[in-house]
Amino acid sequence: MKMGDHRLLFGWRAVLGGVLAGLAPSLGGPLLMLPALALLWSLAERTRWCAVWGLLAVLVSHAWLLSLHPLTWMGVPALISLPVAITLWLVCGMCAAVLLALWSLVLQRCRRWFPRLAPWLLAGVLALIWAWAELVLSSSPLFWIGIGGSTLPWDLPLAGLSRWFGSGGLVVIQLMWAWWICGLVKHRATHRVAHRVAHQVASRRGLWIGFGSLLLAHGLGAVLLATAPPATGALSLAVWQPAVPTREKLDPERQRQLPQALLAALQMAEGEPVDALVAPEGVLPSGWRMPQGSPPVPLISGGFRWVRGQQRSSLLLFPPGAERPDPLLDKHRLVPIGEWIPPLPGGLTAGLSAVGGLHPGGASRLFSLFDSPAAGAICYEIADGSTLALATAEGADWLLSIANLDPYPLQLQQQFLALAQLRAIESGRDLLSVANTGPTALISADGHVERLLPPMQAGLATVTVQLREEVGFYPWLVSTLR
Repeated sequence: MKMGDHRLLFGWRAVLGGVLAGLAPSLGGPLLMLPALALLWSLAERTRWCAVWGLLAVLVSHAWLLSLHPLTWMGVPALISLPVAITLWLVCGMCAAVLLALWSLVLQRCRRWFPRLAPWLLAGVLALIWAWAELVLSSSPLFWIGIGGSTLPWDLPLAGLSRWFGSGGLVVIQLMWAWWICGLVKHRATHRVAHRVAHQVASRRGLWIGFGSLLLAHGLGAVLLATAPPATGALSLAVWQPAVPTREKLDPERQRQLPQALLAALQMAEGEPVDALVAPEGVLPSGWRMPQGSPPVPLISGGFRWVRGQQRSSLLLFPPGAERPDPLLDKHRLVPIGEWIPPLPGGLTAGLSAVGGLHPGGASRLFSLFDSPAAGAICYEIADGSTLALATAEGADWLLSIANLDPYPLQLQQQFLALAQLRAIESGRDLLSVANTGPTALISADGHVERLLPPMQAGLATVTVQLREEVGFYPWLVSTLR
């Protein structure tokens, strides 16, 4: 085969593998991710094509970033709105391309420095490096959806293993399975005629080992899901999904209507036997006061507050009869540009943040509510499993996620809900997700999802959240390593 044919072959592998990897979080999970990773292993020493694989994987999986356009509501001129959205999308893809290129270079260096290293051991080292990188990215300002987060909702038994070693362990397992698949295909292609008997023996052994690990992993995961920590109590909550378009939130009429709609939701919740009403991220403006004579239902809501001259996005509690809220939790990870803007000279960043620029709160996700410790995630903090696992080890009995995913499409809601499932399984805690346009759902400690309200529709629902005290292995491991 000519050199050009080789390049074409690697190019098609990179393109197909990257597209499959990008589709996996929304459409097929491991069923698409494993073939995608096997294709990546087949060109792992081709740095350029690894970069193409990473670029396409993120461009496809993060295509919802294009829904940022139009950005005129954030002060961006209409003429450059679409170029800005495309640039942000491409920057995320280029970051993935650079990371995959570095991963390929590490592989090449390891082969040179450790030529006698067993192939399976080298693959394991590279899988661990990848898992470590995903864990680092999950706590960065980027909303990163990697291999670990793509497991759900398609493969619940496999995700059960995260109760032992978190999403990082799911990354290692899938990479090793993909390496096994790639090895079987390569072995078969290079031994079609010569050494036929030895080839058959080796192929059978490889098949038995690979399929045995598949069965064992799914069996153990299913057992772990079936042995969730026992419930020690319960909270009865009402959840409100306002479904207000983000681009209209700054409209004076919308700002007048939203508090009225909130009060109407509180009145509806008063007729239910609930402990509180939960509203999503960013509902309440800074300095908002609860009107006198409001229904005596505690309100838990996302909103903004000022702390020593710094504005923060927070989780707030209005006790019955209180005009001002008690802060429960401040958002720690802020969206670049949209919430956090770099301090550039000359006012170059003026108007880029719709909320005027925010400051992060403390890193701990633990807070106390009605004498029940809980862990909270505001918006895309749901991607960081280690902080919620740490809060679980510190005493959280349940998890709460509030978010505003508008103007993004259902693709992001599906990815967000999959991450919420993974967080519930890792921590062994029920997780309540309340979002402006969805997903508003209860995820039990065994990963079961109960949709409370349809996406993109306003509504009110009630739900019972089970409280659990027993700390599983993964939260214990995270707290020990910290």
